[in-house]
Amino acid sequence: MAKEIIMYESRICGYCMAAKRLLKKKGWEYEAKVVDGNPTLREEMQSITGRTSVPQIFFGDTHVGGFDDMAELEENGELDTLYNS
Repeated sequence: MAKEIIMYESRICGYCMAAKRLLKKKGWEYEAKVVDGNPTLREEMQSITGRTSVPQIFFGDTHVGGFDDMAELEENGELDTLYNS
C-alpha cells in the first residue's frame, strides 16, 4: 500500500521545486504544506523535524528529510520501497 506523502515547502525554493519534479516524474501525489507567510506552519515543521530548511518530506510517519535525502534514496533504489512499504 502506497504511503501518503506530505511536503513542507516554499513557493520560491529551488530544492522544493526539484522535489516536486521528482515526485511528479514518479507519478506520486503529495500534500503540500506551504510555509510561506505562515509562521504557525513553519513552527509546526520545525517542531516535528528539528530542521528549519525546506523542503521537509514525509512518507507516512517516516521523515525522509530534504530533497537531497530523497534524491539519495532514489539513487540507491530505496525510494520505491519506502513508498510502497
